[in-house]
Amino acid sequence: MKELKTLLIDDLLKRVNASPFLFVVDYTGLKVDKFAELRKRLATTGAEIHVFKNNLVKKAAEKAGFPGELGEHLTGQSAFVTGAKDVCAAAKIMKNFAAEFEKPVMKAGVLDGKLLDAAGIKALADLPAREVLLAQLLGVLQAPASKLVRTLNEPAASLARLFKAKSEQA
Repeated sequence: MKELKTLLIDDLLKRVNASPFLFVVDYTGLKVDKFAELRKRLATTGAEIHVFKNNLVKKAAEKAGFPGELGEHLTGQSAFVTGAKDVCAAAKIMKNFAAEFEKPVMKAGVLDGKLLDAAGIKALADLPAREVLLAQLLGVLQAPASKLVRTLNEPAASLARLFKAKSEQA
């Protein structure tokens, strides 16, 4: 039996180490078909939801170096969301699913080794998509360069207007 627990902890540790985030959710009362639907939706973002015994998760979290406070949230029926891609997309799916079906309830999470509460995960869900954030960053980075180009072109444009005005007078 100990060998089986060790294998489960190792499997969970691999999932946790491969993912930059871990969400802990209470899935009490969530029907099997709705749970399967949640799995499908999360799969579109590269995330997965699994159910493990809370004690196994505590042991894997300790081995992974997660904050000890995470153990306080590992009570009751808990499911665990991990993924290798966009944490905001997974958080958004969880938030929208919970709004639609009133379950599961976010308990806590870990992002890059730091503990998040339910409000922190909801804040992640409210962030724009990764592509939008990258476009905004690009706009911010391009703004000084485009302003410099406009400033450098202004004397030439002023001279062109001056010559045009003089040619119209003549």
